[in-house]
Amino acid sequence: MEGIEHLLDYNRAWAKRAKVQDPQYFDRMAHEQHPSILWIGCSDSRVPPSVITGSEPGVLFIHRNIANQAVHSDISFLAVLEYSVQVLKVPHIVVAGHYNCGGVKAACSDTPAPDLVDHWIQHIRDIRRHHQSELLAISDAEQRENRLVELNVVEQVQNIVHTTIVRRAREAGQVIAIHGLVYDTGSGELKHLIEA
Repeated sequence: MEGIEHLLDYNRAWAKRAKVQDPQYFDRMAHEQHPSILWIGCSDSRVPPSVITGSEPGVLFIHRNIANQAVHSDISFLAVLEYSVQVLKVPHIVVAGHYNCGGVKAACSDTPAPDLVDHWIQHIRDIRRHHQSELLAISDAEQRENRLVELNVVEQVQNIVHTTIVRRAREAGQVIAIHGLVYDTGSGELKHLIEA
């Protein structure tokens, strides 16, 4: 098994390049952050938010989990949402799903996933059940899964809209746009689905 030395080597080379390009870079980064976007994405290793958006450090405040869930029972997600809205005052929240998502595939399967994963993806199974007639009308299994990826993103956007965190912030006059995106792992492109 390969260790992590290659990560440390890359980091040292990157830090050296950053200092050469901008001698004040790490001084600025060390003091505070002012991200403009809270990114809620999938933990999938093929979908690194900073890479697929070309974002420099400091732009994205990131929360990731299996299948980009934004559920009201997840204290970790709610803490990130609260901090980004109340403290960082981000004007944009993005929920980004992706096609060929393992969590969505597992939710479409009758075979149980590992215990905690199976419990987690129950949220997606609920979305599948609510949209059963639309999904069953799609004969191609891959297209059906892709549509469930999209429906999952839309549902998570709505979950965020209805949190007390966002409702109270908006009532107080804070402007927050919530976007639903899907990343196509086959083309590398993001598709904008919804804004709330």
